Amino acid sequence: MITPLNPPGANAWRSRHDVPRAQPGRGWKQLSPAELFIGSFLLLSVLGTIGLKTLPGLYTGEGLSWNQAAFTATSAVCVTGLIVVDTATYFTFRGQLFLLLLIQLGGLGMLVLTSVIITALGRRPSLRTEAVAASSRDALPQIPSRKLVRDVVLFTAIIEFIGASLIYLAWMPRLGLREALWPAIFHSISSFCNAGFSTNTDSLMGFRDSPFTLLIVSLLIVAGGIGFVTMEELTLRYSRGKKRIPRLSVHSQLVLSSTAGLLLLGWLLFACFEWRQTLSELGWIDKLANSLFMSVTSRTAGFNTIDYAAATESTNFLTILLMMIGGCPGSTAGGMKTTTFMLLGLLAWCKLRSRATVSFHDRSIPDDTIQRAIGLFVIATGIIVMGMFLVTLLAGGTSLPDPFLSRLFEVVSAFNTVGLSMGVTPELTGPAQWVIIVLMFVGRTGPLAFASALTLRLSTRGRFRLAYEDVVVG
Repeated sequence: MITPLNPPGANAWRSRHDVPRAQPGRGWKQLSPAELFIGSFLLLSVLGTIGLKTLPGLYTGEGLSWNQAAFTATSAVCVTGLIVVDTATYFTFRGQLFLLLLIQLGGLGMLVLTSVIITALGRRPSLRTEAVAASSRDALPQIPSRKLVRDVVLFTAIIEFIGASLIYLAWMPRLGLREALWPAIFHSISSFCNAGFSTNTDSLMGFRDSPFTLLIVSLLIVAGGIGFVTMEELTLRYSRGKKRIPRLSVHSQLVLSSTAGLLLLGWLLFACFEWRQTLSELGWIDKLANSLFMSVTSRTAGFNTIDYAAATESTNFLTILLMMIGGCPGSTAGGMKTTTFMLLGLLAWCKLRSRATVSFHDRSIPDDTIQRAIGLFVIATGIIVMGMFLVTLLAGGTSLPDPFLSRLFEVVSAFNTVGLSMGVTPELTGPAQWVIIVLMFVGRTGPLAFASALTLRLSTRGRFRLAYEDVVVG
C-alpha cells in the first residue's frame, strides 16, 4: 500500500522531477560537490605520494618505499599524524617542508578546496561547510559562502602566525635563537590543522614540563577543531556595527557547549587515571597541564606527552571514546563530530522524557537532521568494526602485551584522523597498513560525502511513501 506524503492539492512536497538537475557538461562539470571534495583529497594524496618518491633531497638516508610514501602522504593530507617512519630523523628540512605543505592543504581542504573548485566552475557553492552539508542549507544564512572562504584563509594565517610566535618564544630559551624557528612554525601549522605531525621523535613528551607550551598548542588545536562557521559567528556576534548578529545559531551553541563539556570531563578523568601512573614524576601544576592537554589532543590532534602503551587501560579506552567523537563540523578535525554526539544524546534524553521532538535552547531540531546523525553514527561504527576485523586478520604478530586494544586504538585513531598511536602501525604488515590508509582517507572524506549524499536524497523524496507496519524492538 502506498500513502501520499501530503494531501491532494498541497504544494509542500516536491517530486523527483521538480528537483533541478545538473546541466550537461564535460569532465569536472559533471561531478557533484561531494565527488569534487573526495577527488581533491585523492588528487592531493596521489601527488603527495609521487612527490615523496620522486623529489630529491627529502630524506637523510634511503627513500621511502611506495607503500610507505602512500601511507605518509595520506596521513599528511588527511591530517591524521600516524607515521611509519620518524619525521624528525628520516626527513631533511626540505622533506619536512613538503610534509607541512601537504598538511596545510589538507587542513584547509575540508572547506576551501571544495568551495574554490565549485566557484571556479562558475557554479554557486552549495557546500559552505561540513556543517551545512550535514544539515539544512539555510542553517547559517547570515554567513555568505564567499566571505566564509575568505575569512577561513585570513583566520588561518593570523592564528598560525600568532601560534608560531608564541611557541617560538616558549622554545627559544631551550632550543636556541635560530634552532627554535622552524619547529615553532611546523608545530603551529600542525597543531591548528589538527595533524599531530612533529619534528620531535617523541612528539611533545620533551615539553611535558612546560605548561606554557602545552597551553599554546592546546589553544591552537581547539581553534582548528572548533569549526570555521562557529569562529565566524563568534566574530559577527561580538563585533560592533551593522553586521552584528543578535544570537548564535543552535549549531554554534551545540559546538561550544559540547566542546567545553568534553574538555572538562576529559581533563578530570585523565587526571584521575594518570595522576599516579604516567604523570607520577611531575609536579601538580604539570600534572594538571598534561591532563588538560590529553583531553584536548585525544579528540582531534594526535600529539602526545605520555606513552600510551604505558598508560592505564582506562585512559586508553577513554581516549578511544574521545577519538570517535572528534572535533566539530567545518573544522580541520576528524571524528564523528561533536554535533552528532550531542544530537544522539539529546535524542535519548527527549525519548526518556517522552517528548515528540528533539530540542536545544528553545529550538526544535528537524527530524531529518536527527536521522542523518543516526546514519553517520551507524556507518562510522560499522566502518570501524570492519577495519578492526581486517587489521586483526592481516596484522601479524605484535610485541605489545594487549594486541586487541592496541589495534583497536590504531584503527579508531586512523578513521577519526587523530594520529595517536600505541606503536602498532610500524609493526603492521603491508596489507594491514593499506587498511589503515583506506581508513584515514574514508574517515577524512566519508562523513561529508555521506552527509551530502543523504541531504540530496532527502531533498528529492517522492510524492508517496509505503504504508507503516511496526516491528518489535528490545
